[in-house]
Amino acid sequence: MTATTSDLGTASTADDRLVGADRVLAVLVELAKYPDGVTLDEIARAVSSPKPTVHRALASLVRAGLAGKDGRGRYLLGDEFLRMAFANHELRPDHLRVQPILDTLAERFGETAHYAVLDGFDIVYRAKVDPAVGAMRLTSTVGGRNPAHATAVGKLLLSLKLPDLASVHAWVGARELVRPTARTAGTALELHDQLELVRARGYSVDDQENELGVNCLALPIYLASPTEPSGAISISALAHRMSLDRILVDLPVIRAIVGGDLDAGQR
Repeated sequence: MTATTSDLGTASTADDRLVGADRVLAVLVELAKYPDGVTLDEIARAVSSPKPTVHRALASLVRAGLAGKDGRGRYLLGDEFLRMAFANHELRPDHLRVQPILDTLAERFGETAHYAVLDGFDIVYRAKVDPAVGAMRLTSTVGGRNPAHATAVGKLLLSLKLPDLASVHAWVGARELVRPTARTAGTALELHDQLELVRARGYSVDDQENELGVNCLALPIYLASPTEPSGAISISALAHRMSLDRILVDLPVIRAIVGGDLDAGQR
């Protein structure tokens, strides 16, 4: 079938609209990196597009309430975007189910509790609860990422995904594993050895591997399936006030809380 001139014109217009939509999304993603706002010149450089094109994309986002301008004329994410994002996050089934668990862990142990999932080479934090008092300052944020092989939650989930050395090699590929600290696994073989230990123990630890001075213990949580974890829950603590050995003393209580026995936090 031969395309007519009209058909070609329609296809070209559709392609242009697709490119335009992609550019608007690229601008939206870039805006999220500047909580204090960003100028038109700066964002045009960041997305490698002409200023008039970026200005049109920003105008579309502003009309939809997804972007706005502050008193200095800098662009930033709009209130409507934030409203949608927070509303969606608060109403997610996994968030509703893990929130009481994280609250109980943070209150019981006075440390920060996380819920995270595996996404490619990283883990993504879906929820985080700091204790009411004595909270430590961690680099983790809801929606933030960290290298899976350097975190307790990541190694816990990788241990189920990568059952042997061959699969670990395939996952690592030609990449060089980043090492946030000298304790982090830097090779596929080192990571494989750690994952085997995780499988044998049924829990995972981060012994100052992602952040110096911070220990972490992680356990799987099963929200949708009794056999496949939805993600992992962890307790993170400053090493100088709660060693890994001290955290592991309370492993039975932590298991009970993660398993849904919230009363275990009071015992």
